[in-house]
Amino acid sequence: MPDPMVPPTPPVRLDALLAREDLGLRRIAGPDDPGTVVHWAHASEMADPYPYLLGGELLLSAGVHIPDGAGAGYFDAYVSRIVAAGGAALGFGVAPVHDTVPGALAEACEMHGLPLLEVPPRTTFSGVARAVWQLMAQARLAELRRVTEAQQSLATAAARPDPVRPVLHQLAQRIGGWAVLFAPDASEIAESGAAPLPEAREALSDLAERVRPGTTGPAADSRASPGARKGLGKRREPTPAPTSASDTVSGTHLAAYALAPGPGFVLGVASPHRSPGDHTIASVAAALLTLLTGRRQSGTGAARASALVRLLLGSPPGDVAPLLGGERWRVVHARPAGQAPPDALAAATLGTALGSALVDPADGIVRVLVPADRPVEPLPGWTLGVSAAAGPPDWPAADTQAARALARARATRAPLVRHGDRPALTDLVPPQDADAHARALLAPIAAAPALTDTLRTWLSLHGSWDRTAVALSVHRNTVRQRIARCAALLEADLDDPDVRMELWFALRRT
Repeated sequence: MPDPMVPPTPPVRLDALLAREDLGLRRIAGPDDPGTVVHWAHASEMADPYPYLLGGELLLSAGVHIPDGAGAGYFDAYVSRIVAAGGAALGFGVAPVHDTVPGALAEACEMHGLPLLEVPPRTTFSGVARAVWQLMAQARLAELRRVTEAQQSLATAAARPDPVRPVLHQLAQRIGGWAVLFAPDASEIAESGAAPLPEAREALSDLAERVRPGTTGPAADSRASPGARKGLGKRREPTPAPTSASDTVSGTHLAAYALAPGPGFVLGVASPHRSPGDHTIASVAAALLTLLTGRRQSGTGAARASALVRLLLGSPPGDVAPLLGGERWRVVHARPAGQAPPDALAAATLGTALGSALVDPADGIVRVLVPADRPVEPLPGWTLGVSAAAGPPDWPAADTQAARALARARATRAPLVRHGDRPALTDLVPPQDADAHARALLAPIAAAPALTDTLRTWLSLHGSWDRTAVALSVHRNTVRQRIARCAALLEADLDDPDVRMELWFALRRT
C-alpha cells in the first residue's frame, strides 16, 4: 500500500533541481545518487525540525537556528534528526546569516548520507519551492499523457479479431516489462515482453493464486501449520481473496489483478521499475481483459455469430433465441448522463453491468438485449428505459417500449423507467377491433410521424410542454405547434380527458 503521508504527485529528481540554471544550486556534500527524489520543499529554522517533517522533503534553512560557537556535536544532532524524519536533502541558504556553508554541517551531511545543497544569495527559498512544484506539474502532465496514450493503444488492441495477445503486447510495451494472462487452472494462456528471472516468475504465480476469484485468504489456507489449523476447535470464516496484490522480488516489481467477475482469470505484470501511472495502465488492461475473457469463457461470441448466420439465412427469431441463452428478453435503451455520445468501450462496459453481451451502440444511445431473468437496476451515469419481457416475435414492440420508456425517463429526470407489463384495458378488446379503431381514429395524422410521436409523448407526460420538448429534443414552441395541428386535424378537444383517453388507447395500438 502507498504511504498515506506521501502526496499523490510524481516526485522530482534532485538532479533535475540541480540542473536548473535559474536556481544555481550546488551539491557540496552527501551522496551523488541519481535516484534521490524530492516530494516537496519546506523551509524551517527550527533547531530540531523532526516533529515538523513528513518525509521526502527538501529542507531549506538559512542557519538562523545555529548558535554562536556551534561545534560538530550540534550539527551531528541536527542532521541525524533530519535523516530520522526521512528528509530527502538539505538546502542551506548563503547570506544574510552565513557567508558560507559551515564546514561542520557539510561533514555531518557526508557522514549521515544526506545530500547538502548550497543555495546562492540570488535564489530565494520560495523560488526553490516554486521550481519543485513546476517540475512536479511537468512530470504529472507527462504521466497523464503517457496513461492516456496507453489507454488508447489498449482499447485499439482490444478491438482486434484476436484481442488478448495484442492487449498483453501493448501492456508489456507501456510498462517496459512482462505481461501474462493466467487461466483458472494457473496455466499461462498468453504472455508478452521480456520474461523476468525464474524466482520472480514463480513469485508472480504465487501472487496470482492469492487474488484468484474463488480462493480465500489466510484464514482458510490449507497450507497453515497443523497447530494453526487445529486452533480451538472452531472453524474460522474464510476471508475473501483480494482483487490485486503486489510484491518486489530480485529487483523486479510484480503485480497481479483478478479479472472479475469470472471463473479465475488473473493478469500478471512484472517490470524492472515502477512508475506512478503503471497501476492505472495495468488496471485498464485488466478491465479490458475481463470483458474479453468473460466473452471467451461464456461462449457468447460463438453463439451470437451462429445466431446471426441463422437469421441472415432466414431462420425465424424464435428458433434463434435459444442460442442466445433464453426465450424471453427485455430490451434496454440507455443514454449517458453527459453530453458525449457513448463509445464502444462504454457500451461494452454497460453490457457487462447489465449481464449481457448483446449490445448495439447507435445514434447516441445504447440498446441492450437482456435475459428476462436478469434484474435491471439503475446504473450511475446512465439513463435507462426498460421494456416488458417479450419473446422473439415481440422484440420489435419491446424495442419501441424501451425507446418510449427512455424518453419518459429523460423527461422526468429519472434514472430508470420501466414499461408497465400488467394487463391493460386494451387487453379487453379483441386486437383486430382495437387495431381497426386505432387506424380510423388516427388516420388524419397517420401520414405525419412527427405529429403522432409528439401526441403520444405529450399524452404520456400529462400534457407537459417542457417535458415533451426534452423527451423529443425539440423546442417547446414546436411541441405547442404540433399539438395544435393534431387537434385541428383530429377535430378534437385535447383538453377533454375522455378524448385524451381514447387517443391514448389508439396510440397504444400503433
